[in-house]
Amino acid sequence: MPDTRQHRGAHPEDQRLFAPSQLPRLRTAVFEFSWLLTRGYAAVSALKLVGDRHKLNKRQRVALSRAGCSDQEYEHRQATCLPVQQIRDQEVLIDGFNLLITIEAALSGGIVLWCRDGCLRDLSSVHGSYRTVTETQQAFELIGAVLCNLKPQSVTWLFDAPISNSGRLAQRIRTEAAAHGWPWNAEVVLNPDTALIASEQIAISSDSHILDGAMRWVNFSAYLLTSCLPDAWVIDLKNL
Repeated sequence: MPDTRQHRGAHPEDQRLFAPSQLPRLRTAVFEFSWLLTRGYAAVSALKLVGDRHKLNKRQRVALSRAGCSDQEYEHRQATCLPVQQIRDQEVLIDGFNLLITIEAALSGGIVLWCRDGCLRDLSSVHGSYRTVTETQQAFELIGAVLCNLKPQSVTWLFDAPISNSGRLAQRIRTEAAAHGWPWNAEVVLNPDTALIASEQIAISSDSHILDGAMRWVNFSAYLLTSCLPDAWVIDLKNL
């Protein structure tokens, strides 16, 4: 069936699955999952072990997989993360769908997870196709305003070629940039992850795979949400 959603908001069960009474159990699960990863357990088996132990449902397990990380991953990500203010006068490369969907979700009342590594991650997913939602334009304008204040030299958005509507979204980014005078470009590439990891430019992403390979990155979505969207539905899973 075609995707007809107008918002990227909460799942109908989220109020129950992520109620305050559920958080101690979920935080313990994140701790245990991360403990197993640190000791070399495969992510799939560790997720099943911890998920079964705490009787987590599918959506809670997705949250667990995004919130946890090994000690080694945590330390590496902290070592390569720059203060967001350091993008001033620098060239920046954005993981386009990753950033845009997180901000859309936050604006539409969806859950955003505060993860062990300090990143904010949503529970949305793109399966082969991207569709704009009501909050897309607001997300563009908010991201643009924050980036404008930080004054990077240039910004390049990367979108996944295999995902349909990537070309249209890249063109919309270029149109928005021209209308506002932002130093932005947008490209559609086969594998943005590879490009972000290989580049010497500062990466904007919260994708774990990218953060484990990127030379330098900034935690832009966390900066934007904490400074501009204090009422977003943020679930803190980073601490016990």
